[in-house]
Order: sequence, then C-alpha cells, then structure tokens
Amino acid sequence: MIAILQRVSQARVDVAGETVGAIGAGLLVLVCAERGDTEQEADRLLSKILKLRIFSDEAGKMNRSVQDIGGGLLLVSQFTLAADTSSGNRPGFSQAAAPDEGRRLFDYVVAQARAAHPVVQTGRFAADMQVHLVNDGPVTIPMRMEPCPGSIQK
Repeated sequence: MIAILQRVSQARVDVAGETVGAIGAGLLVLVCAERGDTEQEADRLLSKILKLRIFSDEAGKMNRSVQDIGGGLLLVSQFTLAADTSSGNRPGFSQAAAPDEGRRLFDYVVAQARAAHPVVQTGRFAADMQVHLVNDGPVTIPMRMEPCPGSIQK
C-alpha cells in the first residue's frame, strides 16, 4: 500500500459542491491499494500513520504523533499513487488494485482507523473529489508498505 501524508492545519473534501469530510489540525492521508495488498499491509500502514512523530513538541521538534495531539485524520482514496511513469507520457495504473479490491481495502483502513482514533473523516471512493488543504510546514511524507516476507498474497 502507498500513502502520502500531509500535515495540515485544516483540510476538507468536496464532492459536487458538498463537503463530505473535513478536519482541523491533523493529517490528510492519500491512500492507494496496489495489486496483491492485504489487510496485513493495511494494518502496518495505519499503525505507522498513527504513530509517526511529525508534529512539533514544546521545543519545536517533530516529536509528537497525530494521536499525541488529538488531531484529525482525513483519509482519501487515490489510485493514481500507483502510477507508472517509466515509459511514455501517459501514466499506467496496472499496479493499482482493481476497483472492488481497492474499495474493500480502503474501507478496511477506514474501519480500523475509526476503531483506533477518535477523529476520522473520509473522501468518497471513486468520486470526482476536490481536496482543499492548508499544508502545515509544509510537511509531506510518502509511505509504502511492501508485503511482508512469507505473507500469503490473495
């Protein structure tokens, strides 16, 4: 799985002029399931997102997690993170999970996040979304969870 984390002072997702998810300070997380990803990668990714120390402490050092600050999570599905731009000028998306599997894994991440964190909002899977954010810092962190050695792929 792939994720892009953006530390934000605020963020929201609009679909057809309606706000479907919004947070104050916290993390906007773009999430992409790739072919072969399982709940195991999703669990590892979410654990890392919740514990990553990218918020400032009293001394101004990046030493606090989104959980430490009680910040929000805005999770947005983003299959284009799996883009292959190695040849030609049109990206390929063959490494992205099929839409049904991508939705299943995204919904799984959302459910697990809601069980572990008090403030979780989302975009709308497969919708034409407008994402508005104020990137704080700016701090933008790419993450990729590879399958664990010896894990069984579906």
